[in-house]
Amino acid sequence: MVGRHAADRRRAALAAVGALVVTAIPSAASAAPPPAPGALPSAAQTLGADRPPAGLLRALGRDLGLTPHQAAVRLVNEAEAGTRAGRLRNSLGTDFAGAWVSGATSARLTVATIDAADVPAIRAQGATAAVVPRALTELRAVKQRLDAAALRAGTADTPVWYVDVPANRVVVQAAGRAAGEAFLDSAGVAGMGVGVHVSAERPRLLGELVGGDAYYIDEQARCSIGFSVVQGERQGFASAGHCGSPGATTTGSDRTAQGTFQAATFPGRDMSWVAVNADWTTTADVRAQAGRRVQVAGSVQALVGSAVCRSGSTSGWHCGTLEQHDTSVRYAEGTVDGLTRTTVCAEPGDSGGPFMAGAQAQGVTSGGSGDCTVGGTTFYQPVNPLLDDFGLTLTTTSSQAAPPAPQDGAGVDTWTAGRVYEAGATVAHGGARYQCLQNHQAQGTWSPDGTPALWQRL
Repeated sequence: MVGRHAADRRRAALAAVGALVVTAIPSAASAAPPPAPGALPSAAQTLGADRPPAGLLRALGRDLGLTPHQAAVRLVNEAEAGTRAGRLRNSLGTDFAGAWVSGATSARLTVATIDAADVPAIRAQGATAAVVPRALTELRAVKQRLDAAALRAGTADTPVWYVDVPANRVVVQAAGRAAGEAFLDSAGVAGMGVGVHVSAERPRLLGELVGGDAYYIDEQARCSIGFSVVQGERQGFASAGHCGSPGATTTGSDRTAQGTFQAATFPGRDMSWVAVNADWTTTADVRAQAGRRVQVAGSVQALVGSAVCRSGSTSGWHCGTLEQHDTSVRYAEGTVDGLTRTTVCAEPGDSGGPFMAGAQAQGVTSGGSGDCTVGGTTFYQPVNPLLDDFGLTLTTTSSQAAPPAPQDGAGVDTWTAGRVYEAGATVAHGGARYQCLQNHQAQGTWSPDGTPALWQRL
């Protein structure tokens, strides 16, 4: 009886979600008054999707076959879809089975659930509902069993496995069906909705090591600058973990002394950061097409199906689509978990370079297969876990803005600029409570009361 009543209450809350999104009206029980209607920025404005640079639109047009207008509309649609998906993720709870965008301009947002009773609430958000047999938590649990099996007995014949949200299954990429099925058996997940995709592709680290701009490690290898970061008073940049070990020294593209690796994780993750000397200054810039630059406004994680672009000094600026988060890749050097799989091409020398979705940082290039002549698959290390693990703050266009003073007694759950928040997290701010809608690192100008694209008032 208790379970039935809880489900009834949850569905009643779902029924109100659509109205809350449109009007941004908080609960009457909130401790602080709501902001004035119409005073808050849209998701596209918060994420900078409403003002894309011309170079980004040209690259999206070249690689995805879009007109400049279609590319601009796609970026806005993807920004708005992320917020709607986040609200539904929080309201659906354990029924949530994933969300993705589709179509040339990402005009369709699909949200999956395991309960048909959730369909009206999903449609009220302007999304397409998909009723599927497995919740996202169940799919992730299956993948975790594969991760554990890979640590016990790895094989190069099953180099990639991931949660395929649109297909509502876990996929193992294998050199042959027998190898894939043996991996499933070793993990005890045979018959649990795991598919085997037979492919000859074998991802490799994109060695020779380059980036948005090149840097050199111990005068022996080259890698890519990912994103500018700071840690306290120290400035530096994020890159791939396989580029160097702590203590290794770097020189810049001009071969002058640059910095030292402070931390690196590889395998397991593929992340590192380098602290630079006083001759180098961090910027919010990423090198794009024809030497132009785009600027980083934040690190809001993009939905499956979104357009992403990558910078690398070997192959330049290329775009594609985000296919899956939470992908595991078995390189010859070891297995890396938690990568994101994309259709963007890359070549040896592009390792460590930045991935962007519009103005939002997504991650640093890890490895892949294929090249920018025939196309291929490229994986990146998401940037938010990198920032969180190493205690770094991303350099963005709003970095000069002073963060607001701590509020609500500065408790552990008080919203704090510079902290990485995952969807579903709750914080206190300005006498009210908010729930996070999208994974991101909090910027000083992104307080919960002013960014309904990222936070939902409870």
